[in-house]
Amino acid sequence: MIAQPATTPGGFLLVLAVLLPAAGTLFSFALGSRAAEKIALGLTPVGFFLACLVAMKVAAAGAPIAYAIGGLPPPLGIALRADGVSAVMMVTASIIVAAAAFYARAKFATPDGVEESRGALTFWIMIQAIWAALNLIFVGGDLFNLYVALELLTFAAVPLVCIDGRPETLAAALRYLLFALFGSVSYLLGVALLYGLYGTLDISLLAQRVGAAPMVWTAAALMTAGLLAKTALFPLHLWLPPAHANAPAAASAVLSGLVVKGSFFLALRLWFYVLPALPTAAPGAVLGALGALAVIFGSVLALRQARLKLLVAYSTVAQIGYLFFVFPLAAGAHVWSPLGWSGGVMQILAHAFAKAAMFLAAGLVAEALGHDRIAGFRGAARALPLTFLTLGLGGLSLMGLPPTGGFEAKWLMLRAAAASGQWIWSLPILGGGLLAGGYVYRILAPALADGEAAIQARPERSREAIALGLAVIALALAFAPQGFFDFLEIGRPFASGSAP
Repeated sequence: MIAQPATTPGGFLLVLAVLLPAAGTLFSFALGSRAAEKIALGLTPVGFFLACLVAMKVAAAGAPIAYAIGGLPPPLGIALRADGVSAVMMVTASIIVAAAAFYARAKFATPDGVEESRGALTFWIMIQAIWAALNLIFVGGDLFNLYVALELLTFAAVPLVCIDGRPETLAAALRYLLFALFGSVSYLLGVALLYGLYGTLDISLLAQRVGAAPMVWTAAALMTAGLLAKTALFPLHLWLPPAHANAPAAASAVLSGLVVKGSFFLALRLWFYVLPALPTAAPGAVLGALGALAVIFGSVLALRQARLKLLVAYSTVAQIGYLFFVFPLAAGAHVWSPLGWSGGVMQILAHAFAKAAMFLAAGLVAEALGHDRIAGFRGAARALPLTFLTLGLGGLSLMGLPPTGGFEAKWLMLRAAAASGQWIWSLPILGGGLLAGGYVYRILAPALADGEAAIQARPERSREAIALGLAVIALALAFAPQGFFDFLEIGRPFASGSAP
């Protein structure tokens, strides 16, 4: 057995990144919603600072950092590890959680003299629990502990869907829960098979031992099916639109921008880190084909929606499809693999920021107009210029137009498809962009038309600025320097055998 690396300098930061929001969750539960709000808001800058420190440590070392819990290396103990992608995802999560938290103060604040509410307490507790679960997913090095993190993520996300207690939100949350439980059981069965075969669930140790045996393929299929259900990849997407459309805007931003990325991140870990010995051509083609179907069907369904939040939710189904092109385009040690890998990660980031911005903006539109029916948007852009600017900028990234992070992601994927001779993937990439242009036009055309929108309540400038800030980040990703993509290569499997 090859000895695992001991705790590296800066490794304890990984523990702090998980424990900080977890402790905030417990204290918030004990102290009530008024204190929970202050705890959540106070922890966001600290969490962002910790995530940046982790990224700096990884960059300085030029290699992943690790922490062996209790000083015991795997398989006796549990290791936390952070590579370039982990660090970037931790920073992303800290920014979006902070944006959603400060945006949500208008709805879930509990000022002095106001009675505490169950909805406010639920929101502040669950958003911190989601943050803790995501950080554990990003740095976890053991498949069972990743399962625990995935379950924490699910059971923190579901209550956010039905936080207002309306019948339609309860139905959406129940559907979400049923799909999530199917995914959990399927994933756990695969984990049990791997443990029975190899006696360890540590990712690094499994990568050294796993072979292309029939039981390994069975375990891989079970785990992948479970993760696809939680990620809402077509045709397992049925829970996502009602859940994301009916949740409060701040919750929808976190659910779409971050929560579905958690299970997708585990799918990356599974196929690129745990199962490098398995032939990837066939499974990569299957996952890519499902992604292509998601892009097309999700976009077509988005075009047909009459409500803004449902349209944005169905566009999430489409944009998730792009993520799965990473499997055929980044597999193996080829000269084009880094392009596919960077394109996939850039799609995660661009979608996270753009979609979080659009959901926050959609919430402002609904509050200002008293509804989110697209047919009733005539003249709304004149009354809410910053809000519709946010929707437009986010839409540009979804369409893949320059200069946006969405364009950078799709351009990298197209280059990888051309370099690898897999031209077939360029069709859904380009076609999905055209369809995205269609549903973004459906939002902006009536809003920019002549008319006088009836504004019931003016949104706060600070909330408009938060949503716009996320959209600007989605654009700024297009200007990421080469050093950023080199950073994404730190810890990537086969990176040493691939050309830049």
